[in-house]
Amino acid sequence: MSVSPRLVLATHNKGKLRELRELLRGQVPGLDVDTQVVDASAVGAPDVVEDEVTFQGNALLKARAVTAATGLIAIADDSGLSVDVLGGAPGIFSARWSGRHGDDEANIDLLLAQLGDVKDEHRGASFVCAAALATPGGYFAVELGHLAGTLLRERRGNGGFGYDPIVQPDGYDVSVAELTSEQKNAISHRGRAFRGLLPQIVRALTEDQSR
Repeated sequence: MSVSPRLVLATHNKGKLRELRELLRGQVPGLDVDTQVVDASAVGAPDVVEDEVTFQGNALLKARAVTAATGLIAIADDSGLSVDVLGGAPGIFSARWSGRHGDDEANIDLLLAQLGDVKDEHRGASFVCAAALATPGGYFAVELGHLAGTLLRERRGNGGFGYDPIVQPDGYDVSVAELTSEQKNAISHRGRAFRGLLPQIVRALTEDQSR
């Protein structure tokens, strides 16, 4: 007998789905995270235009759209890099800072050029993630997670993605791209946002199961 999905993560990123499943494993009695926690492609959820002006707004927009389309509890996230001397930019435009969406190398090149003359003591930056939950009944919640650090002057490391090679987390002497996956998950902005949202996710799934 097939098992119906109960929670959809508004992404096609298998890494994000894996992280969410591990976060929820054992948290909700009777929840089979490997079959009932799925990504957008598994339920035909629509892609959503992210036209809000904050991380929180974009995450909630996606979560609400997906729960409306599927009738399932939905989770979404939006994240990016906030640079102090740029007033928080690239921010919500992080993935397309160079003008081409998802071109990590071009985005990094442009950012490094823009900050070329900025002294080390003024190169503070933070990764920011907003994680949002929406239910078919209209309940919603949003949590923020941050990873503070300093912008390096050149790339270091081959792990991670996005701006990871040029951000050194506070308290570390390596870039995010040089961390192990376990180290990154423990301190990442996304991990912190999803862990902050965990009580609301568990509550929504428990209440849904009791109906």
